[in-house]
Amino acid sequence: MKAHVITYGCQMNEYDTHLVESQLVSFGADMVDSVDEADFVLINTCAVRGKPVEKVRTVLGQLRKQKAQRPLVVGMMGCLAQLEEGQQMARKFEVDVLLGPGSLLDIGHALEANERFWGLQFKNELHEHIPPAPQGRLQAHLTIMRGCDHHCTYCIVPTTRGPQVSRSPDDILRELDMQLAAGVQEVTLLGQNVNAYGVDGGAKLAGYPSFAELLRMVGRSGVKRVKFTTSHPMNFTEDVAAAIGETPAICEFVHLPVQSGSDRVLRRMAREYNREKYLTHIAQIKRHIPDVVLFTDIIVGFPGETEQDFQETLSLYDEVGYDSAYMFIYSPRPGTPSYKHFQDLPRELKTERLQRLVAKQKDWSMRKNAGKVGTVQEVLFRGDAYTEGFLEGHTRGSHAIVAPKAVGADSAGIYQVRVEHATPHNLSGRILGPDGEPLPELPRFTPEAAAVTGALPMA
Repeated sequence: MKAHVITYGCQMNEYDTHLVESQLVSFGADMVDSVDEADFVLINTCAVRGKPVEKVRTVLGQLRKQKAQRPLVVGMMGCLAQLEEGQQMARKFEVDVLLGPGSLLDIGHALEANERFWGLQFKNELHEHIPPAPQGRLQAHLTIMRGCDHHCTYCIVPTTRGPQVSRSPDDILRELDMQLAAGVQEVTLLGQNVNAYGVDGGAKLAGYPSFAELLRMVGRSGVKRVKFTTSHPMNFTEDVAAAIGETPAICEFVHLPVQSGSDRVLRRMAREYNREKYLTHIAQIKRHIPDVVLFTDIIVGFPGETEQDFQETLSLYDEVGYDSAYMFIYSPRPGTPSYKHFQDLPRELKTERLQRLVAKQKDWSMRKNAGKVGTVQEVLFRGDAYTEGFLEGHTRGSHAIVAPKAVGADSAGIYQVRVEHATPHNLSGRILGPDGEPLPELPRFTPEAAAVTGALPMA
């Protein structure tokens, strides 16, 4: 069998895709790069917002046409598969395999069934499963917990992924050791609410470290860079900020979603904190990590949001000074309390507010990025950029950055880079050698240069 997986959504979905692909390979499947090559196409879905749901609907329609022309098995996994909305879609588009987020290890049974297979149960063995380390990659994700015990009124995650279940620290560290042995240099700890790790259903798990303690353990493992996402302000503690500040391997980067700057909207969202409490966390973070890079999530146009509520979000943005933000128009999702009980705002109003918030974010991102010009940043390069002759990567603070290829620098690796230019969205600079001076740039390929030197284009 030749298999191909299409992934939408969050980093947790990327991790789950790796888990399922490793299962497929263990069953003898060959992973291929395109739908057209595949006998089995599996879509890993997201149901948090309406846009990825519509993308899945479009792809399923295209795959149904292909099924009419050639032998093809179509599968759907992830959050949308767990919902009645997704199951109706699966019936309509003749999906053969349907796996919820808690049943990913059923993929082998599904392929052996030779008939429609729907696995939608939450199973504990998934939390104990350790996938093989990714090969040939410097970055890896590491899931430390699944599910969520909060019930924000706009969020479908507790329905699709169930209540919070923390993985055992032994399993986490064993998977980490495998990743380090495979050459991974940057690990991102994943969870719907990572900083609630070890406290499932409101109860502290015996023998489990706190999230801050787990961070320190991972930071002492020998890994060069540690990040984590996503946090909930209700579970954020000052000890987490202290762990970041005290542990060199933990990056000076915190993603702390606020969603709104208005206490009234936060109550309607059931976020369980207010603006003052959130700003207390920000003050703690800045005290322990003076050079912290702050990202957040903001939902624009939540039902009932007034212009005054929105102005409070804008003022919070200025008060915190975020480096960047993931900003979304509120998307009503069937099955959530806000969908059932609240009336949506006009799309035109939501779009106009989003445009104002984007302008605010661009202004702050430009200010923050401009402050990096002239500094030396540690950059993990992943490989070639879209522009020929350049490498692309990211700093410890998750800033996107590009630099010309240089003599003595591999296409993938961690290097020191002096930042020379900035835009609201990325940085650019030069790779430095051990003496702190820029390394000579490699000549960029042109047909004229090739004719003179006999050089071949760089891969």
